[in-house]
Amino acid sequence: APTESQQTVDQVALTPKTVGAFTDISRKLLKQSSIDVEMFVRNDLATVLALAIDLAALHGSGASNQPTGIASTSGIGSVVGGTNGLAPDWSHIVDLETEVSVDNADVGTLAYITNPKVRGKLKQTEKASGTAQFVWERGNTPLNGYAAHVTNQVASNLDKGTSVGVCSAIFFGNWADL
Repeated sequence: APTESQQTVDQVALTPKTVGAFTDISRKLLKQSSIDVEMFVRNDLATVLALAIDLAALHGSGASNQPTGIASTSGIGSVVGGTNGLAPDWSHIVDLETEVSVDNADVGTLAYITNPKVRGKLKQTEKASGTAQFVWERGNTPLNGYAAHVTNQVASNLDKGTSVGVCSAIFFGNWADL
């Protein structure tokens, strides 16, 4: 006999957020510059806005009209690197993938994102001692066959136990659904 399925449905309330940027352009700049000054200013403003959106998506507090970022979202699978922080290693990478898979969320555009400090550490960390195979490899899929991206928007000044202001984050998930 077939087994009845029990779907779980939830509703997530969405609240629109906005971000803005501005810059001053002097009359002198407009007079002395080429026509490209407008594109220069547009690109600068677009970069400022994109950085603000990325930071909010990753580390938004959910307070003061900020969206709740991934790091502040409760109930998602996370991998803790020790009571007082711990340098990442191969087991942490595999555990991150496992946490996503346990939640049946290992679909779509899966990739890692972290900061330059973590990338540097993982390029020096062997998967197993004496193998000369490092956690962060070269190529388009450097972390266990998945893409990995690096940005300074991922915090490197986090606290964990007695390690204050020196811990970093690394995220793994389906970025197309962010």
